Amino acid sequence: MKKLLLVLAGLLLVGCQSGVELRHGYWVDLRHPAQGARPRIKVIVIHYTAEDFPTSLATLTDQQVSAHYLIPRQPPQRDGKGVIWQLVPEQDLAWHAGSSFWRGATRINDTSIGIELVNNGYRSTLTGREWQAFSPQQIASLSALVKEVAQRYGIRPENIVGHSDIAPQRKQDPGPRFPWQYLAQQGVGAWPDASRVQHFLAGQTPRARVPVEKIMDLLQRYGYPVTPEMTPGQQQTVIAAFQMHFRPADYRGLPDAETAAIAAALLEKYGAAE
Repeated sequence: MKKLLLVLAGLLLVGCQSGVELRHGYWVDLRHPAQGARPRIKVIVIHYTAEDFPTSLATLTDQQVSAHYLIPRQPPQRDGKGVIWQLVPEQDLAWHAGSSFWRGATRINDTSIGIELVNNGYRSTLTGREWQAFSPQQIASLSALVKEVAQRYGIRPENIVGHSDIAPQRKQDPGPRFPWQYLAQQGVGAWPDASRVQHFLAGQTPRARVPVEKIMDLLQRYGYPVTPEMTPGQQQTVIAAFQMHFRPADYRGLPDAETAAIAAALLEKYGAAE
């Protein structure tokens, strides 16, 4: 018996040294990792909840919808850092994106991390929609989280997006008050270089109309869900989603020269969807 135990111990030691691992009832040879392997997680999708924190937490822990992370408007602080709720393990799929498309891929739930921010979205007034701002503490916690997740999975800046980017016909979150430009300055997400936008604007008036076909071609190449059978109203909705992300001062969805210049600058900086 003693001899058998020594033999088994010897095999285990050799296995550990040689890249062979003993698991529950079987051995696994780990010495030949495939070069074609890629991380499952390629996209980070940011949402707002349109509900308060208790309601958001109840909704996102029910059976119908879920997200990997939830960040309150005023995250509790511990040792000077905000507390974030993790609701779904990162290796598991969460139901946050729905029917979606980004840069050639569908079923974005399968390849993404979903982050929900507690925010009321907008309220309708006599003068139009009033969108709720995000708190600095909330954005600081989000920035730290996204940086860490993006680094861990090698997620490119152009694949850090809003729900409205991947599902523009259905969703508007995180809305025009989400600070994409500020976050890009912190190293989170994509943003065009101002000098290159001016280069592609080429002296045109920013609000000068350009053919809608030109805008749709640029947005399709960058990664937005654009199809030939879209109605004019659907085209305007996609343009508005792009503008809400990259030019929130005017997101009426009109095809203008500045929108085309921003899209061209993004394509130059980050490349077209494959």
